Amino acid sequence: MDIRRHVPRTDVVLADPRLAAAIDRLGRTMVKSAVADAQQRARAGEIEPARVADAAVAALPAGAATLRPVINATGVLLHTNLGRAPLSAAARTAMTDAAGCTDVEYDLATGTRGPRGRGAVQALLAACPPAAAAHVVNNNAAALVLAATALAAGREIVISRGEMVEIGDGFRIPDLLVSTGARLREVGTTNRTTRADYAAALGPETGFVLKVHPSNFRIEGFTAEAGVAELAGLGVPVVADLGSGLLAPEPLLPDEPDAATTLSAGAALVTASGDKLLGGPQAGLLLGEEEIVTRLRRHPLARALRVDKTALAALEATLRGPEPPVTRALRAGADGLRHRAEQLAKELTARGVDVPVVDAAATVGGGGAPGVTLPSAALALPAEHAGPLRAHGVVGRVDHGRLLLDLRAVDPADDHLLREAVLAVTRDAAPDLRKGR
Repeated sequence: MDIRRHVPRTDVVLADPRLAAAIDRLGRTMVKSAVADAQQRARAGEIEPARVADAAVAALPAGAATLRPVINATGVLLHTNLGRAPLSAAARTAMTDAAGCTDVEYDLATGTRGPRGRGAVQALLAACPPAAAAHVVNNNAAALVLAATALAAGREIVISRGEMVEIGDGFRIPDLLVSTGARLREVGTTNRTTRADYAAALGPETGFVLKVHPSNFRIEGFTAEAGVAELAGLGVPVVADLGSGLLAPEPLLPDEPDAATTLSAGAALVTASGDKLLGGPQAGLLLGEEEIVTRLRRHPLARALRVDKTALAALEATLRGPEPPVTRALRAGADGLRHRAEQLAKELTARGVDVPVVDAAATVGGGGAPGVTLPSAALALPAEHAGPLRAHGVVGRVDHGRLLLDLRAVDPADDHLLREAVLAVTRDAAPDLRKGR
């Protein structure tokens, strides 16, 4: 018998109400591809022809994009590979509202062109009063590129040798700066650079002095560093690359520089990230003197680096709205984390799975607060569960042969998803982590 005669035609399969609904959600191309694969499986005898529609439905993803939501149980608050800061509910709503047509660059009162992202800029200035002006680009590297291009192309940037840093994935600050056409004037040594070292290097070719916060390492011992306040009187602009996105001091991170303090100390310009300790979307923040920020905003490169409407909306909502998840996670008490872990362990025990609770040490991550550890609590599982749990959308960390599911970066609203994922791995059930989000 030729089984191909019994494989239903594409139009017949697509008439299935489940697939018709999927077309609205995923698009016709993706659904037809799933149907074609299912038909081929039927022709190969892998499934019954009558099950083609069922197989196509089962193969369809939950959404049109391949990015998958995960639970960050690594104990790293700002995990770069997991998207850094999770957005607040207010920021997510703002992004959705801005996804259609919006007044991102339009004045509804006059019916004419308006300043782009004015709401986000106003919110930045309100959150960082020492800044006279602000501008937003698509990430902190872009902010530094714009500053170097507008202020020092064909000229010199004076920088300490101890601040010629490399961050993730082989990205090096010196390479970025040289790519703008600026020349680097290195001063001091790896461990000691003084104000006199900077002063001796200044001249007619100096564009600005750059201070780069070594956000992912520390130099200890016989060290010396010239601060922004010492350098501000040298007669050239001081640009401070803070990276981590703090706009004001954070008592839990006393050694982490913030924009308000740095500007008050005399910096002409501060650059920072929006998706780190600020807790917002990926963005590069430029705050400082009005004349300098205006030069950057009007530079031709600024258009190539501009941020999109949804990120502007999320940034404004992060600044004006409730405390973002990263801040809540940073400030979570160790006792509360322990209580959550013990409650999860109790629920797992009631369902036949014994998982011990252990003390853990979380970190900020994302190039912020190097060397700082935060007391936390974790569920401890055998290390071989790491892969299966990742398949269910839960990412932990393997430490000394154990898989630790650290709760500091886990939203309490996701505790039940974490519990069900552990049950799935230990009892061979498969939850859908997209449900309930």
